[in-house]
Amino acid sequence: MFKKILFATSASPASDNAAKVAFDLARRNGAKLLLFHVLGVPSRGFSHMVRDLRTGQEEHADADYREWVIDELKSTYAEQLEGFEKNTNIELAVGVPHTEVLRFARHNDVDLIVMGANARDDDPGAARTRSVIGSTMQRVARTARCPVLIVNRPCTTCWNLFSNIVFCTDFSKAADSAFKFALSSAKEVNARLHLFHAFDMHASKMGVFPSQSDIESRLQHAHKQMEERYISQMGDFDNYQVDIWEGTPYVEILKYARERQADLVVMAHHTKEVDPEQAEIGSTVEQVVLRSACPVASVVHPDKVAA
Repeated sequence: MFKKILFATSASPASDNAAKVAFDLARRNGAKLLLFHVLGVPSRGFSHMVRDLRTGQEEHADADYREWVIDELKSTYAEQLEGFEKNTNIELAVGVPHTEVLRFARHNDVDLIVMGANARDDDPGAARTRSVIGSTMQRVARTARCPVLIVNRPCTTCWNLFSNIVFCTDFSKAADSAFKFALSSAKEVNARLHLFHAFDMHASKMGVFPSQSDIESRLQHAHKQMEERYISQMGDFDNYQVDIWEGTPYVEILKYARERQADLVVMAHHTKEVDPEQAEIGSTVEQVVLRSACPVASVVHPDKVAA
């Protein structure tokens, strides 16, 4: 399914969970793993002095420093690299992290980017983490030409044992690419695909909330959209389930994923019909990423999502 996987790491413990998923995916697919780390931002224009993203100290990004960083990365991921060195390339760059990750991914035509939600080693349950998603992850997810797999917590299944994939949709055009990735993933790992939609019960126009008949009408319409927009594209794939709930979308998605013991949640990066490069990450996606117990795949473009 994947031939090239880019693991973008901050080289801190905050990336450990993403590292396990990235290496497991590469092994399963026999893929090339590109372990990528941005040394830092040049401190003065095109100077060789960089401010190390991990320590905050100014360093001279010469050959010796680069060699030392590579040795540190090999040491950090020694367990994962064992027996997989020939399939792993360690690459370094100097610059703004999200810019360099996107440039490297585009230049190497990668099929998937794996990264953590935050670069800092914070408790995933900390107040800051709950309310602020990593800016690097935001910007990479917004413009990446391939799916971005965001891992915020330890993953016990890590693709090898996936049995339940949850695809969340609001029936927007942006969700179509996410569906293609969810479907191809479910076929690849023989997982059950759960198609899920939650409409916002709290949304109102001029203070008027939907009546019970309105809710039932919307439920019927959502089921029809599921059939026409997604199920009609599945061919002979019949290992799926459709569910439609009402409530606060991100809350219902998290509850549903937990109830279905989801191993992966797949969503569109944003829902508005805007240029992906101008879109901000949707608040629903952000809340799911930060609170989900399993990895979340953010999809923007259709380029790399078909089987």
